[in-house]
Amino acid sequence: MTPNQTVAFHTFGCKLNFSETSTISRQFESAGYGVVSFNQPAAYYVINTCSVTEKADKKCQQLVRSIKRQNPSSKVIITGCYAQLKPEEILNLKGVDLVVGAQDKFSILEHIEKSNTSLNTKIKDVKSFKPAYSLGDRTRSFFKVQDGCDYFCSFCTIPLARGTSRNASIKETVKVAKEIAKHPIKEVVLTGVNIGDFGKSTNENFLDLITALDTISGIERFRISSIEPNLLSNNIIDFVANSKKFVPHFHIPLQSGDNEILKSMRRRYNKELYTERIQYIREKLPDACIGVDVIVGFPGETQESFESTHSYLNLLEVSYLHVFPYSERMNTTAKRMQSNRVDIGVRKQRSQQLQLLSKKKQTLFYQKHIGKKRNVLFENENKDGFMYGFTDNYLKVKKAFDPSLKNTIFPVMLNKLEGFEFLTY
Repeated sequence: MTPNQTVAFHTFGCKLNFSETSTISRQFESAGYGVVSFNQPAAYYVINTCSVTEKADKKCQQLVRSIKRQNPSSKVIITGCYAQLKPEEILNLKGVDLVVGAQDKFSILEHIEKSNTSLNTKIKDVKSFKPAYSLGDRTRSFFKVQDGCDYFCSFCTIPLARGTSRNASIKETVKVAKEIAKHPIKEVVLTGVNIGDFGKSTNENFLDLITALDTISGIERFRISSIEPNLLSNNIIDFVANSKKFVPHFHIPLQSGDNEILKSMRRRYNKELYTERIQYIREKLPDACIGVDVIVGFPGETQESFESTHSYLNLLEVSYLHVFPYSERMNTTAKRMQSNRVDIGVRKQRSQQLQLLSKKKQTLFYQKHIGKKRNVLFENENKDGFMYGFTDNYLKVKKAFDPSLKNTIFPVMLNKLEGFEFLTY
């Protein structure tokens, strides 16, 4: 390995980005490059970006400046959502050598030594799809089975950054899953922008996909990362309830518990439909973990509509909340709703209120499982003499480090609860 054959990667954002970065990294390794950690000197630094919030953009900018201070002769390549949405802005950053949009992110290796500075196809022309998966963690892999979104919610830039909904065929997806199964991976997390929409580009559907994946030997667990409530059918819930591999864990975006706000967001459901989904899961899988995404401070969210959301969530039998203060994004419908703008301080205050509610929900969920036995997938790392793992329904478990349990699924009695961890011996 020579100095000009070293590359480092950094990923911002979602599990989807992690699966893509890992796949790109393996392309470099196959070509003879040495992949080093991001805090080491390297000839090339590849940053896979997120652009969900303005804060995400700024983090990327700060990282570029830090790289150039420490390694002024290195080349910096920016890809991901920020690169697709704002290529000109990134090119104006001192120290950026190449900006790569959605169409070409898996072709970075072919372009880094050329004189290009920007590879940025118009998003309407981005049609390709490449399955991707992560291998950095021996215990689990994030598996990208779908990309893009056709929904155009009024607050969201993802369709502008990733294009329309698309996927590989079930046959090709299963083939890639079998590649993952050759590695010492026990759990696969299915990821995508809108995975419930799987099959739209191939005349298939998500239920058929998970039915096919359920038959693959060598993978003991499949976890669905996030799925829209209008796409989470009773048939899918029934399938998970009867599957030995798909775990009882659903992450279902809500965004608001007020129907008028949902309508303004251009969401494709109302809270009545959402309630039906939660109730059906609880009927079929009483111990299932259910996570919820919520946005606070969306334009037009009055104190009354926020309290409606808070009251709705307080009564809903869910396990935790992911709370996001609304962030204005360029080229979205919501950005133009300036007359109904919610003060940033109010957004922060409402976010804190829902964070407290989330802790209450999570506490109740953990307490509900005291005295029960669940299977735990233990991870490899020794952290101060302890190892950690998660049950099938996403409860965190802590145990004195035992090398024989690394990357194994082991039954544990959940007796001693410390915060949001079960301690076992």
